[in-house]
Amino acid sequence: MDYKPEPELLSESSERLFSFGVIADIQYADLEDGYNFQGNRRRYYRHSLLHLQGAIEHWNQERSPPRCVLQLGDIIDGYNAQYKASEKSLERVMNTFQMLRVPVHHTWGNHEFYNFSRDYLTNSKLNTKFLEDQIAHHPETVPSEDYYAYHFVPFPKFRFILLDAYDMSVLGVDQSSPKYQQCLKILREHNPNTELNSPQGLREPQFVQFNGGFSPEQLNWLNAVLTFSDRNQEKVVIVSHLPIYPEASDSVCLAWNYRDALAVIWSHKCVVCFFAGHTHDGGYSEDPYGVHHVNIEGVIETAPDSQAFGTVHVYPDKMMLEGRGRVPHRIMNYRKEAFHFW
Repeated sequence: MDYKPEPELLSESSERLFSFGVIADIQYADLEDGYNFQGNRRRYYRHSLLHLQGAIEHWNQERSPPRCVLQLGDIIDGYNAQYKASEKSLERVMNTFQMLRVPVHHTWGNHEFYNFSRDYLTNSKLNTKFLEDQIAHHPETVPSEDYYAYHFVPFPKFRFILLDAYDMSVLGVDQSSPKYQQCLKILREHNPNTELNSPQGLREPQFVQFNGGFSPEQLNWLNAVLTFSDRNQEKVVIVSHLPIYPEASDSVCLAWNYRDALAVIWSHKCVVCFFAGHTHDGGYSEDPYGVHHVNIEGVIETAPDSQAFGTVHVYPDKMMLEGRGRVPHRIMNYRKEAFHFW
């Protein structure tokens, strides 16, 4: 598919501060094309790797390269576990990412946990916590080892926070552990279906097994980092596999306790953008507090003649998503009253 950028996205501006790349739901597997669980959406398991290669080549050739790339989770497909190909497929995708000339930050999604335990992921190349920044003299901003979350600063006064949307989940956790029992209890309280992946008849359809949530500990940590960013007059971008704003997602694909996450974010002025994957269809909405919720379209359901990734250009007053293929362009202005720059 030919790409024709919109005129305003072509114009070079001296104001541009930096850029970063976004890509979601690659779900690579060495398999013939298939379909989703409903059987109505085509999935291009092998071609997803070619799409990733195309995205990396694009980012490497940018005249002003991105500071980093955000990989929004589901890097390989759950089918790999069935075929005992999880490690091989992950290695193949990670070798492709090695061609990228800038750091990549990996988010964990449900397909990571279909293939690997949490312990395995913690010790794998998908753990990019080593790229985190420490805030000196603010111990409350140091994340716990109990969840996979961290923050980093790709450019002065801009802090990115990577959240663990499966901190509360029945996926990837030892079934004999108290954490598993606690999460299963929460899931069963909200989902009486025999098939826990089915949202049928649920008042809160996000309570399915392929989703998860944020523990109170992680939300307290998020609150502490956002408090620091408010005081320091920073802009904050939050990254998660699961979306948290209903207007930007279908009702099934949200984090279990998305309302709790929104309550924390809305109690601060610093958050400008929330990036997620998971939905495959993408989605966008600006919430009443001026936070832009962007769900990036999934690579796995992207036909060979198209693409699915984006580059976000950051300015003092806005962010501009320059989409490729299925990912549309978006201009995301910061809310005026919440904006203090330097």
